[in-house]
Amino acid sequence: MVRPKKRFGQHFLKSKGVVQKIADALEITPSDTVVEIGPGTGVLTEELLSRKPKKLIALEVDRDLIEPLKEKFKDFPNFELLNADATKVDFCSLGKPLKLAGNLPYNVGSLIVLNTVYAKDCVDRAVYMLQKEVAERLTLKHKKPSWLGVFLNTFFDTEYLMSVPARFFYPPPKVTSAVIRIKPKEEQPTFELDDYRNFLEKLFSERRKMLKSKLPAEVLLKASVNPTARVEELTPEDFINLYKTYREYRKDKNLKS
Repeated sequence: MVRPKKRFGQHFLKSKGVVQKIADALEITPSDTVVEIGPGTGVLTEELLSRKPKKLIALEVDRDLIEPLKEKFKDFPNFELLNADATKVDFCSLGKPLKLAGNLPYNVGSLIVLNTVYAKDCVDRAVYMLQKEVAERLTLKHKKPSWLGVFLNTFFDTEYLMSVPARFFYPPPKVTSAVIRIKPKEEQPTFELDDYRNFLEKLFSERRKMLKSKLPAEVLLKASVNPTARVEELTPEDFINLYKTYREYRKDKNLKS
């Protein structure tokens, strides 16, 4: 058995039932290019290949797993394995459109989701396993939203599919996991991603402060947002409207971000 490495946040999924549900949620067709992030021991890889995609590209950061994975799937001509860090890979360089899946390491799961948003024009959908609390924040089900959750939901429709107990992993993590599915919205705002991200990060910093201490009064007034509200009280539409209004305000005042 492969020994999981703590530095990679490895917890290998061993439940066939969960693996099948992840593959089902991807809705793979024979014309699809699928990208699996962190194949580990290949449990999900095996299931994905059984759905006969046109191509399955697996991204594995752990060099020690490369040869065992190559050997295990050497008879699949549609399988490609890359020793790569999914937090840094340009997903669009792998094809378009893509279906992404993976049991994401807890320590970098949010960074992989962020990378997915930056590749939004190349992603057909993604089905990810993450820490349950992170999954709730990303699908806006948590009472305390995160800037990344708002960032994601600006461009994607998100679904919380299921919770996954720790006993379904080796070694079992200390927290419950969850599976989410994301699909690009049919209509997306044309935002400059870095600028919008910076705007959200600033709003979510010192989150207990009222919005009037973070944005000009005229911006809040024009966006019809209560100046005494806090960031937790805003809807996804409020964030989009606020950013559009603030962007216009900066342009009018000739201000930099």
